[in-house]
Amino acid sequence: MVHGRDDDSQRTGVFRRSDSGGYDEIEKMYRPERRSSSGSAGSTRRMPPARGDGGGRKRKDLPPGRVYDGTGTARRKRQSRERRRRRGLRIAGAVLALLVLAPLVFAVGFYMWANGRLVRVDAMPAADGRPEEQPGTTYMVVGSDSRKDLSEDELQDLRTGRAEGKRTDTIMVVYVPEDGRPSIISVPRDSYVEIPGIGQNKINAAFSEDLGGGPSTLIQTFEQASGVRIDHYVEIGLGGFVDIVDAVGGVEMCPEEPMEDPKAGLDIEAGCQEMDGATALGYVRTRASARADLDRIQRQREFFSALVSKGTDTSTLANPFRSVPMVREGTETFEVDEDDSLMDLGGMAMAMREDPTTTSVPVGSTPTLDVGSVVLWDEAASETMFEAMRQGEEIPEDVLRD
Repeated sequence: MVHGRDDDSQRTGVFRRSDSGGYDEIEKMYRPERRSSSGSAGSTRRMPPARGDGGGRKRKDLPPGRVYDGTGTARRKRQSRERRRRRGLRIAGAVLALLVLAPLVFAVGFYMWANGRLVRVDAMPAADGRPEEQPGTTYMVVGSDSRKDLSEDELQDLRTGRAEGKRTDTIMVVYVPEDGRPSIISVPRDSYVEIPGIGQNKINAAFSEDLGGGPSTLIQTFEQASGVRIDHYVEIGLGGFVDIVDAVGGVEMCPEEPMEDPKAGLDIEAGCQEMDGATALGYVRTRASARADLDRIQRQREFFSALVSKGTDTSTLANPFRSVPMVREGTETFEVDEDDSLMDLGGMAMAMREDPTTTSVPVGSTPTLDVGSVVLWDEAASETMFEAMRQGEEIPEDVLRD
C-alpha cells in the first residue's frame, strides 16, 4: 500500500504544504488567516496605562492593612477592647434597670414596711346577725381618750388627766357611696341605743372596757341601730392625734370667736390660724361652747376633714420631710381591723379629698334619763339617711345636719 510521497517530513498535521511552503487549498479552508499585529480588527486589546496623580479622579487613601508581627499583641488588644465594650454595655444596662426599677422597689418596700407597722385589733363582730353586704363603703373612725405611751410631762402639757383604760371621744362614720359625694357623719356619743350584752345606754358605753365593751361591740351596736354595715375600722388615741397633726406641719382652722378652756388647755383667738398638735387636741375636745357636745362633734368633723385634706395634699405627699413622718406616726398610732390594710386607709383618705359633706345623725331630742343626759335620734330623718347608705346612694341634702 502506497502511503504517499517520500517528503512526508513536510506534512503538518493532516495538511500538506505545497512545494513552495505555503498552504494548500484544503488547509486554507480550515486554518484561520493570520492577522498582522498592526491590524485594527481583532487586534489584541491593551490595558490603558495607570493614571498618575495628575490625571483623572484621585484615589482615596486606603487605611493601612493589619500588620502581623507574629506575637499576637494586636489580637490581644482587640480582645481587650471588645471585653471593655461588653462590660460597659452590661454596666449601662444595669444602671438603666436600676433607674427604672428602683422607684418601684422602694415604693413596694415602703408600703410593706408601713403596712406592717399598723396595730391590728379584732374589731368586726361575728358574722351572725350582721347586715348583709351593701353597696358603697363605710369606715368607722373612733377617737379614743387612751393615754397609752404618754409621758408625765405630756399628760400635764396636754391636760388629758390620768384616767385608766380608754373611752370614746369621737365616733364618726366615713361613708363613700357608689356615686356622689362622700360624707363624714358624726355619731353623738350620748346617743341612747340598745347595746348587746349591756342594755340601753349611751353608745359610748359600747366601747367601754370597764363594761366589757370594745371595738366589736361598738360596731355591732351601730349596725343594729342603723341597719348600715361597717366595712372598716380605724382608731387613734390622744397621743397619736397630736403626733399626726405635728407630722403634717399643723392644720389651719378658722374659729368664729375666741375660745378658752383651761380643762382642755385651750386659749385661742378668733380667725384663721395654724394649729399644732397640742392646740388642735384642745380644740376638738373642749365642750366650752353653747351646745357643748354637739358643737364639739361639729368641730371634730371639720378638723378631721381639714387634717385629711392637708395630709393628702400634693405639697405634703411630695415632701419627704412631711410625708415620711406622717406615715411613720400614723401607722404607729392607728389601730385597724385585722383584715384592714394601709390600702384601705389610703382609699378613705383619697375619698375624703372629693369635697365630702359633713353631718351628724339627725337629732330629735336631748332628754335626761336614768343614765344622764342623752341624745335621741330623729327617727324619720335618721331612717332616710340610713336607707340611702344601705342602698349605696348619696345622702339626701334635706337630712344633713350641722
